Amino acid sequence: MFGRICALLALIPLTVVAQPSRTAPFELDEMTVAQLQDAMASGRYTSRRLVNLYLQRIEAIDRTGPALRSVIEVNPDAGSIADALDAERTAKGPRGPLHGIPVLIKDNIDTADRMSTSAGSLALDGSIAARDAFVVSRLRVAGAVILGKTNLSEWANFRSTKSASGWSARGGQVRNPYVLDRNACGSSSGTGAAIAANLGAIGVGTETDGSIVCPSNASALVGLKPTVGLVSRSGIIPISHTQDTAGPMTRTVADAAALLTAMTGADPRDTATARAPRAAVDYSKALNANALKGARIGVPRARFFGYSPSADRLANAAIATLKAQGAVIVDPADIPTAARLDECEFDILLYEFKDGLNAYLKQLGPKAKVRSLDDLIAFNEREKDREMPFFGQEIFLMAQKKGALTSPAYRKALAGCSRMSRTQGIDAVMTKHRLDALVAPTGSPAWPIDLVNGDHFLGASSTPAAVAGYPNITVPAGFAYGLPVGISFIGVPWSEAKLLSLAYAYEQATKHRRPPEFLPTLRQ
Repeated sequence: MFGRICALLALIPLTVVAQPSRTAPFELDEMTVAQLQDAMASGRYTSRRLVNLYLQRIEAIDRTGPALRSVIEVNPDAGSIADALDAERTAKGPRGPLHGIPVLIKDNIDTADRMSTSAGSLALDGSIAARDAFVVSRLRVAGAVILGKTNLSEWANFRSTKSASGWSARGGQVRNPYVLDRNACGSSSGTGAAIAANLGAIGVGTETDGSIVCPSNASALVGLKPTVGLVSRSGIIPISHTQDTAGPMTRTVADAAALLTAMTGADPRDTATARAPRAAVDYSKALNANALKGARIGVPRARFFGYSPSADRLANAAIATLKAQGAVIVDPADIPTAARLDECEFDILLYEFKDGLNAYLKQLGPKAKVRSLDDLIAFNEREKDREMPFFGQEIFLMAQKKGALTSPAYRKALAGCSRMSRTQGIDAVMTKHRLDALVAPTGSPAWPIDLVNGDHFLGASSTPAAVAGYPNITVPAGFAYGLPVGISFIGVPWSEAKLLSLAYAYEQATKHRRPPEFLPTLRQ
């Protein structure tokens, strides 16, 4: 979920990369949604053929070969779903941009099919949802093929203060496709690694704080955390009803725009969606390669620079590019309360996790192994050899001690954190400088996987937008020692169209994205 609970350890400086792993050429490598649609329209491919090719790629790259462990389960019905969509295309034409497109989704998102929704935990292995998450139903209506579910940090990395991102008891450890002994970051690490490695066309992750943008940073992806309420959370295993959201993880900004368009919509089961603009938006129409001209971009240096020389270097180069593209750079434009948000955020999450998870587990069918957080803690103790071989469940224990959401302590923390992140935070700096967006390095280059000591987290820029519930999009900004680094564009609520356009203009001016080579390690 967020690495600021982990020790801040320095990365070892490295200079020479090892030789890449040998993998067979893949004919769909880096193909975009638009390119795949054109190929299906011309008859070059069918959706069934795309599904088969991606499944073969998963077997070759994820199960064997580099063994990324990024896909926890494939959909046994993907082929038949693709066949039906191919027949529909022939009879009626495509439904839209996602018709027949294979999509990978994170394994904390309910699917009412033959796949489990487990959050990576053995306690929910075999748990079949009674109904699709709203976002899954939206994808099905758009004609997407749910290809499979991706591995993740178990329970979205909200179990232990000493966890290694990307590890789950059910799926094992996700590996970074750029350098295999490096961490893929964040709880959506499986989606990040899988889409970066071209195991699916596009992917869906979820974020509470950093879990879309951090794995996208680590795997040279575009990752968009929307405004809370733009995308429904019903049917998604929760941490926080004030911060959780699903969002696109893709190889291009255009693909993120197409996926976001399909994912949005009002959902009676998630009251937060009632706050979203009622008019449907085609975010693809917002993309403008000249969007940076005249845009006012602020740089919050005090909090989000200085923890990684590599990230600073690439972020400063990105800022120079923004200026060269015609943006007005306000540097610095610091968020005055950014340093204080950690104080209130974690306590709020403990309260909301207990409340939300108990509600989710309670509604599971009679065959469920656990029906409450207390049951889950007991299950982990009984199965500690399998569930806790590397790290424990300290966060579960802290959450279990919390009271109800009517607690004065919770209400006070929530009000203070909301005020500091919004009116005294992002809103204040955006208004003061009349900004269109804030820009900062998304995070550092990926650290080595360390199951013994946990994540070596250096820093990131995700927290203000996460706590405020505001949008944040990361785009590849370059590489350090063969490891990707991204740049984040952060905005005010419901400004996804503007942020996508700014990110698109930057992407088109730079084209930093490149596919992974599956390097086994970095050498000193």
